[in-house]
Amino acid sequence: MSDIYGLILAGGLARRMGGVDKAFAMLCGRPLIAHAIERLRPQTAGLLISANGDAARFAGFGAPVVADDIAGFAGPLAGVLAGLDWLARERPQATHLLSMPADTPFLPRDLVARLDAARRNEGARLACAASGGRQHPAAALWPVDLRRDLRRALVDEDLRKIGMFLARYPLARVEWPATPRDPFFNVNAPDDLAGAETLALIGD
Repeated sequence: MSDIYGLILAGGLARRMGGVDKAFAMLCGRPLIAHAIERLRPQTAGLLISANGDAARFAGFGAPVVADDIAGFAGPLAGVLAGLDWLARERPQATHLLSMPADTPFLPRDLVARLDAARRNEGARLACAASGGRQHPAAALWPVDLRRDLRRALVDEDLRKIGMFLARYPLARVEWPATPRDPFFNVNAPDDLAGAETLALIGD
């Protein structure tokens, strides 16, 4: 996947986690973001981290940190835009960006390959993951050349929901089984960490 880069979305406000930096919540002795990086890095040509604030806190993860340039907290779409803009500027050979939330520690090891194959086979502009009958818009494959459309949606239309933006384009949807462990289980609240510890024992 030499033309596909990965983006770990770690710029959320984590309100349900009490405002703590959710990417650094500990799971099995390691920060949540470390689990996401471990799974996504082998699938891509390189990784970026979408985060605001002090970028130095991510220094140990070996990935450039890209901050939002949209005023206010515009959510994950702003993070995706920052990643697309960085690739266009720094990695012009890149064609696509795979976005994934930092709080998803069990993401599939075939995520990039299956999303890329689906969008090729279906002639789609974008591809996103699904499991258990639920679509996961933040787990999506984005073409770099869509960045101007995305900026217009964010700035001119104040669009904030990923699903609404994805729905504007031909979209390939790829389903993964949710049992025995949903690969898109995400940690939204402190209680979810206990559930994740149990799920980590299942392996894949």
